[in-house]
Amino acid sequence: MSIWVAAVVAGAALAHAQDSIRGADRVVAVGDVHGGHEEFTAVLRMAGIVNETGSWIGGKTHLVQTGDVVDRGPESRRALDLLMALEKEARKAGGQVHALIGNHEAMNVYGDLRYLVAADYESFRTPKSEKALEDAFRRSLPEGSKATEEGRKAWLATRPPGWVEHREAFSPDGKYGSWILRHNAVLRIGDTLFLHGGIAPKFVTASIRDLNDRVRQELRDPAKLNGGIVTDPDGPLWFRGLAQEPEEKLAAHVEEVLANFKVRRIVIGHTVEKTGIKSRFSGKVVMIDVGLSKIYGGPKACLVIEGGKAFALENGQRRELP
Repeated sequence: MSIWVAAVVAGAALAHAQDSIRGADRVVAVGDVHGGHEEFTAVLRMAGIVNETGSWIGGKTHLVQTGDVVDRGPESRRALDLLMALEKEARKAGGQVHALIGNHEAMNVYGDLRYLVAADYESFRTPKSEKALEDAFRRSLPEGSKATEEGRKAWLATRPPGWVEHREAFSPDGKYGSWILRHNAVLRIGDTLFLHGGIAPKFVTASIRDLNDRVRQELRDPAKLNGGIVTDPDGPLWFRGLAQEPEEKLAAHVEEVLANFKVRRIVIGHTVEKTGIKSRFSGKVVMIDVGLSKIYGGPKACLVIEGGKAFALENGQRRELP
């Protein structure tokens, strides 16, 4: 690759990870998908983002997905593939897709697979999966040691066919891992801040760029995970205070977040609210994880911001938010 081509590629990657956008005429934000490809597609149709075949018709709309596309439900891979396709289609139409990093995307990259379901592994399975597992088991043995049948069975018991292919795909250089690492954990569009978990007091003075850079750096280098923000309960991928703490306790903190990040509202996923899109702190915090996947049974809902106003779109009905 020439220096010129490398520079173009690097520049494209940086543009793709744009973390502050001055404004957009229309923004649609969807919370946690958790393997619910069918439900996700239904919400996108309801919001005028895709047509019946799942192709982009959203024009210049900015679609924000606040993380946790994967795990728990049966069609994580299809949901990721849909987002990846829409990202390209939207760009051609003058719109954008912003797929934010949630704690479950991060977990899939760094290897915490406790929330994968059988269908996840099956979606990666190939006729060569059994052999790939045997080869991986042999590579896992300390140098000079011999495999025992008991040890082999124990190792394979926690690694179904498709495990090797999944780990390769979600590695920092793999199809999905590298795609995740081109994205942000925190995004500002106009006067709204979007992220998966929330901004905790310990990170209130951080910049958007610093938070995003730290998340990506830690996911690229597992040695940085220990003590980092990716696995921190107060980090932007995990913090639940904005969704769960009494409002009087965090009211001053919310004002500080708004002032530091220069926004009027914070939009979060991560914490399920099956009654629908929920406002807290007089509309300054909006919860959009409605338990969309069929494993939760929540409503088909998303947030729409247009004309300076925020609306909940729930099962086809539009409700203005504070």
